[in-house]
Amino acid sequence: MALARSLAPAPRLLMLDEPLGSLDRALRDSLQNQVRRILKEVGVTSIYVTHDRDEAFTMADRLVFMNHGRIIQIGTPEEAVANPADGFVARTLGFKNVLPGVVVGDGETLQVECSVGVIPAPKPPGLETANGSEITLLVDESGISMSGATADATADGNSLQGVVIERVFRGDRYELRVRVGSGELYCHAPADAAPSRVQSGQSVALSIDPRSVRVLSCGG
Repeated sequence: MALARSLAPAPRLLMLDEPLGSLDRALRDSLQNQVRRILKEVGVTSIYVTHDRDEAFTMADRLVFMNHGRIIQIGTPEEAVANPADGFVARTLGFKNVLPGVVVGDGETLQVECSVGVIPAPKPPGLETANGSEITLLVDESGISMSGATADATADGNSLQGVVIERVFRGDRYELRVRVGSGELYCHAPADAAPSRVQSGQSVALSIDPRSVRVLSCGG
């Protein structure tokens, strides 16, 4: 009813501020599709404010990320996921392995010292870096594989030793939080796979697929 009253004067611009925030998940998911369909049929330009990633993906043609009143990034949901502008955007999108670090090796591949250790990262074209530059990395959880064995050094330097500190069931998979060095990494294991059976306190070896490492920004 509130939406109908708002649309009755045929506004050129409609502002919706967390309109479904107080509803439970199932009802919110159902109403999101209905609201999107109505707004499309009416053809009114809408600004829809939400802090829920899935809701934003459902409702938006274009996303605007704001932090402390400043616009950080504008783009489609697909563009935002593929290329988050910085750590704030990445965390808002649900990425958990956002690692501030310092460049300790500047070549075709960057060597970045983070809280979890030194991680090789691809150098984006045109990015100006030098040893000592502050940089932020995103490591996709799906690009981290785990075993219960001790980590051995590899040619790409992407093996790390850690201890599982949390194991959470997510339906089709387990999410594992692993203490590595002075930091943490999150990774996934299918519910029926051997790595999913590790327990808190167990030592594990993590291997990072270099393709899952992205440089988000310099200076954090």
